Amino acid sequence: MTEVLVERRTETPLADREVAAMAEAAGGCLDLHRVQWHGTLLSADGRELVCHFSAADLESVRMVIKTQGALPGRVWACSSRDAPGLTSEKLAKANVLVSWAFEEPLGPDELEAVSPNDNVCLVTHRIRLLRTFMANDRRRLVCLYLAADAESVRIAMRDAKHPIERVWAFRRPLGV
Repeated sequence: MTEVLVERRTETPLADREVAAMAEAAGGCLDLHRVQWHGTLLSADGRELVCHFSAADLESVRMVIKTQGALPGRVWACSSRDAPGLTSEKLAKANVLVSWAFEEPLGPDELEAVSPNDNVCLVTHRIRLLRTFMANDRRRLVCLYLAADAESVRIAMRDAKHPIERVWAFRRPLGV
């Protein structure tokens, strides 16, 4: 199975009930296309949405999105890496997403330099890296953090080796 992230942005903020309606509309299609949904993250302002799936391929996820009439978005295959000792209870507390985009594929040794878990600023601000999603083409990276707020993460990431694309606080929509 392939891990897949779908990133969507909208001008009009989404309410929990709208996200729940999209998830409900996808129900039968998930089974039909053998796609497993792992979770949805909604930005605090309701304008950004990230969904995590597993499927045989990207096209299966695209078919589910198309048939449910959901917002178009970026669909990409990835691998994930969890922090040592991460439990589902700890992952459920993640609340800040950071993303990077790279012109050239990231080398194997560069991943730790982009988002190190032992960075002094992360430790100082009590920020914990919980999960990393690396695009299979190594040109995209999304990390989930546990932090007091998104601004703490922005401050800690200010001196990152690679420019950050975005940092946003998120929540898991109710009813999804």
